[in-house]
Amino acid sequence: MSHEILVVEDEPTLSRLLTYNLKQEGYQVQAVDHGGEGLQLALRHSFDLIILDIMLPGMNGFEVLSQLRRQSCTTPVIILTARNAEEEVVQGLRHGADDYITKPFGVAELLARVAAVLRRVHPDDGLNAEENDEKVIQVGDLQIYPEKYEVHLHGEAIPLRPKEFEVLLYLVQRPGVVITRDDLMNVVWGFDYIGGQRTVDVHVSSLRKKLEMNQESVQIDSIRGVGYKLIGTVKK
Repeated sequence: MSHEILVVEDEPTLSRLLTYNLKQEGYQVQAVDHGGEGLQLALRHSFDLIILDIMLPGMNGFEVLSQLRRQSCTTPVIILTARNAEEEVVQGLRHGADDYITKPFGVAELLARVAAVLRRVHPDDGLNAEENDEKVIQVGDLQIYPEKYEVHLHGEAIPLRPKEFEVLLYLVQRPGVVITRDDLMNVVWGFDYIGGQRTVDVHVSSLRKKLEMNQESVQIDSIRGVGYKLIGTVKK
């Protein structure tokens, strides 16, 4: 089943980033950039999830959320809050938000939260929770467990840092496709992360060493001046 998600975000770059990556995960997405428009659309159409920014023109996220709950809309909502904005988080949860994520964030983190909220709301969709935990992606001799943030090589667990795992998972989900450093930076570290692209290179280098990749089965190729591409046969 393809879940429908409404994105209410007025920052064009972030809105495009969210829409693109949610669609890549198989979700149906509608995006609007105005609080009032988001409210009316959410009330007219039955979405499975709403991703709602707090700072919006016309009507802020708190007002949108309050109106939704006041009009008996039970659609789960993930709010996007500013860094170090504990008061925003508390206020959002009091108004009926189901979860929150703080900017800057990596898209991988957001996608994990989206999946977690949808599993809670639709527990009978697809696999049950126990089976979801056992989901595995096979790439050559690697076994990747997205729900557990675990990677095994020849049956042995490989200790990866969270960002290393997210880089690997993003590449694995797009085998043979050249992924730019900017794409990896946006997805894993967040669109407004202030670090440079060298961060991506360091994590990929560390990832290669830890996995001791057998180049006959899987490898991460460097595309000079562009980014990286995963070579290998992926089985899900």
